[in-house]
Amino acid sequence: MRKKVVITLIAAVTAASLFSGCGRTEEPAEETSAAASEQTENETEEEEAQTESADASAGSAETDSDSAAGAPAVYMTTDISSDGLIAVYDALQAVPEGRIAVKLSTGEPGSNYLRTDLIGDLVQSFEDPTIVECNTAYGGSRSSTAMHYQVAEDHGYTEIADVDIMDEDGSMTLPVTGGTNLEENYVGSHFENYDYYVVLSHFKGHAMAGYGGAIKNISIGIASSEGKANIHSGGTGGSMWSGEQDAFLESMAEAGKSVVDYLDGNILYINVMNRLSVDCDCNSNPAEPDMHDIGILASYDPVALDQTCIDLVYSAEDGGSLVERIESRNGLHTLEHAEEIGLGSRTYELVSIDG
Repeated sequence: MRKKVVITLIAAVTAASLFSGCGRTEEPAEETSAAASEQTENETEEEEAQTESADASAGSAETDSDSAAGAPAVYMTTDISSDGLIAVYDALQAVPEGRIAVKLSTGEPGSNYLRTDLIGDLVQSFEDPTIVECNTAYGGSRSSTAMHYQVAEDHGYTEIADVDIMDEDGSMTLPVTGGTNLEENYVGSHFENYDYYVVLSHFKGHAMAGYGGAIKNISIGIASSEGKANIHSGGTGGSMWSGEQDAFLESMAEAGKSVVDYLDGNILYINVMNRLSVDCDCNSNPAEPDMHDIGILASYDPVALDQTCIDLVYSAEDGGSLVERIESRNGLHTLEHAEEIGLGSRTYELVSIDG
């Protein structure tokens, strides 16, 4: 079930505002001094009780506000350009340190992969960045390391940064906690060589997963070819084409969580919503998009980011084809399971950075 989210921030209520409109009855002038003293004492006790109640109410309101405000922020611009990409990244106020990996899909020739004229300035704004990818498990132009490096060069990525096919020397294993399908996840052995990951994803449809965004990029995308087959099989180790669909979707969420757990906060996510085909960038002949471009979004929460993109597609008047692709593959189950296992939140606060 799609989880349409509307965020409402609750303002804290102050004691002063609670007291407004609460009048006190004046005592007759002829009242005795004893009665006046008693009244004063009663008023003092009443005010103290009201103050305690107001403080408790304010504290409760502040807690509710903190809870609402604590929903992960997703920043958005409709400016799909190099400047727009940098602006939405800047909204995160990230300070990545150490060796920085930019994870993207190099894409099959002819696909809607992210072009260097869009991402080049952001990538080159990092100190000594490396674009990272892993080989595919389905054949195509990127199934071997040598061919994959050639595709990266053909697509212009080697002109803006070093490129590392992370599984050219095999796999390393990450533990999966809280999963129901995977106990371990196999990622490219070079994964551990980087301190911070900037995950750039082209949001679009996908023939098997329904859609592809941040979660797919950190699961299937960072998995070695061996790991990709394991995720597709739902952890059974069988054929990647014969795995149970929901187990495959759940395994993507579980593999993604292993990556996030390992990096311990040293990761951020950006989704580009342009060229919204029903087909993935692993398809060299994707269907032509039949809906409008939407924008660029960024967050520290991959679940919130993908959920926001899903909601934007569902609310679009021309999003029918992509919605059908998502629902025909039960694609929303990835988000459901991701939230269940603690990868992120499907509740979010959407923040436009456009003037």
